[in-house]
This record gives sequence, structure tokens and C-alpha cells, in this order.
Amino acid sequence: MNKKRGLLFVLFTALVSGFSIFINRFGVSGINSSVFTFSKNIIVALFLFTGIVLVKDFGRLKILSFKQWSKLVLIGLVGGSIPFLLFFKGLQLTSGAAGSFIHKTMFVYVAVLAMLFLKERLDKRIVIPAVLLLAGNALLLKFVWQGFGVGELLILVATLFWAVENVISKHALKELEPKVVGFGRMFFGSLFILVYLSFTKQIGLVLSLNLSQVYWILLTSAFLFLYVFTWYNGLRDVKVTTATSVLLLGSPITTLLSYLFLGTALSLSQAMGLLLLLTGVVSMILFTEFGTKYDFLSINRAKV
Repeated sequence: MNKKRGLLFVLFTALVSGFSIFINRFGVSGINSSVFTFSKNIIVALFLFTGIVLVKDFGRLKILSFKQWSKLVLIGLVGGSIPFLLFFKGLQLTSGAAGSFIHKTMFVYVAVLAMLFLKERLDKRIVIPAVLLLAGNALLLKFVWQGFGVGELLILVATLFWAVENVISKHALKELEPKVVGFGRMFFGSLFILVYLSFTKQIGLVLSLNLSQVYWILLTSAFLFLYVFTWYNGLRDVKVTTATSVLLLGSPITTLLSYLFLGTALSLSQAMGLLLLLTGVVSMILFTEFGTKYDFLSINRAKV
């Protein structure tokens, strides 16, 4: 039952991600990306903290051990701060298609890390959905390999950071509530970005935001809150490899929104990419979460 609940949460996260990416295109325009990220993170951290207080769970924070607090700080560092700074800098140096494609390979690194550090048993057949997911994203994003430069390297490093953070978060969720892990990521991530803004003398930009920018920050923060809340609730109950694979459904949602509201043409190759992505996600779920129940290879051997 928990597994099905976790999948529903992660599927909702993918839906939120698709809408969020679409809306962020408008919100981030004209705003310093670091300031934009800091503002959203701190607002979501306050939302989560308020939620913890309202349900009278504040006692959970007070009894956390030094090791547990250290884990939350680490999650904030490797997931809520450094990769954002690297990712947005990388996007300035490469194409959006290249950046998005590299970011979408995160599930591959997560699978390897989960096998090494979480002892997740992975079905060998996940190679099939992995290839489908990578090919589907390449077609959907119209990605064409044009070399590997500094921008691509920064985005790859950011993606590796996020992969590590997801594995650490999955381990932390064994003993901590999802809202506590989410709060740690957003709060400590905000503090680290604040330190960065201070050292780079950009902190004044936070105070110079106009009403229009504040509006977009609040709107996108709402989506980020939904993302964080559903993501950690889902990640608690399903394998981290499954969760990060399901997140790839966000790309088709963003593409369809662009098609419906911006009139962006959907090519035949992109439609094929959508089909490959859907097939890849469904296959990944079956092989990682229901491998024994849906053992197609064994069924075929039995018939022979």
C-alpha cells in the first residue's frame, strides 16, 4: 500500500515539475538566478516550518541528534545550494537542450549510487527502460551532440550533486519525516546561497526586487512547495531509482503546455520521444518496484 501511495506522490511531483518548469520560464526573466533561487527556497522553508508547527511536530526538530542535523545540513549543501549555482551558470554557457538532456540523465547516476550505498537491488532489465528514457529525452528536446565544454561540465557536476542528495535523502527518510527532510534541504540550502550572495556582493539585489518580481517568486514558490512536499513523501516509499525516473515525465508535460499555450509546434520526432518516455517510465516502475510480480521473462520461459 505504501508503495502505491509513494508512486502517486512521485507522479504528482512530475506533474508539478512539468507545470513549474513552464511557469519558471516567465518568472526567472529579468531576475538574478541566484536571488530567484534563494527567495524561493527560503519561502518554501518557511512554509514547511509553519506546517511543522501547525501540526505540533516542532518537538521532532528539538529531539534531532547532532548526526541527524548534520545530515540535513549536508542535504541542504549538496542539494539545495551548490548544484543550483552550478546549473544556472552552466545554462549561461550552453544550450537549453544540452543542459536539460544532461540533467535528465540523473536517474542513471542515482541507480548506481543507490546500488552501492542503499543496497537497492536492481533488475538487469532496467537497461531497456534506461535506453528508452535517454532516447526519448534526446528526441523530445531535439538534442544534438555538439561537444563537451565548460557549460556542459558545470551542469553535469550539478546533476551529480543532485543525484548524491537524493540518495542521502532516501537514507535520511528511514528515520526522519518527509517534511523535516524537505525543511532541511530548503532552509540550509537557502543559508548557503545567502553566504554566496554575501561574498559576491549580490545580497542587495534581494532588497531591490520590484512587485512584479515578488509576484513571480511567490507563484513559483507555491509550485516548489508542492514539489518538495510530494517528492519527499513519495521518495520515502519507493526506490530512489524509480522516483527519479518517474520525474522525467515532467518534460512531456512542459512540452505539451508549450504546445497548447504558446503554439510551439510538436514535431513527429518529439511525438516519438513522448511515446518512448512514457514507455520507459512504465517499464522502469514495473522492473524496479514490481519485478517479481511482473516477471515477463519467467512467464515466457514457462510457456516454452
